[in-house]
Amino acid sequence: MGIMDVEAALAAAVDQGLDLVEVAPMARPPVVRIMDYGKFKFEQAKMARQAKKKQHVIHLKEVKYRPGIEDHDFDTKTRHAREFLEDGNKVKVTMMFRGRQIAHPELGREVVDRVAATLADVAKIESPAKLEGKSMIMILTPR
Repeated sequence: MGIMDVEAALAAAVDQGLDLVEVAPMARPPVVRIMDYGKFKFEQAKMARQAKKKQHVIHLKEVKYRPGIEDHDFDTKTRHAREFLEDGNKVKVTMMFRGRQIAHPELGREVVDRVAATLADVAKIESPAKLEGKSMIMILTPR
């Protein structure tokens, strides 16, 4: 509509049954728009809900192993880790040591390396296995 004074713009908005919304207050002269502000806010909220629905949040899932794990238990836990990775989540592989097992961390490292080798087709190592207290932790991310 061009440059006009505030009273004329407000009267035009009232005549149309709409609101006068300031779009760019720092511009000289300030820029305003005649619109239905309630509908505009509803559309913004609706678009935000749609965007939130489409986004995928990456979670950190944890799979715990023991140094003397048997083959079937290893396969089951590794299958769960594979499912987590295929869903797009990170996996924290935790090797728990109990009692005197901490004296032989190489046994735990063998199991952790076996997990990494088994999941190499769907995962890459984000942080290599490191011993922290009584547990060894490695983080895998999906490829």
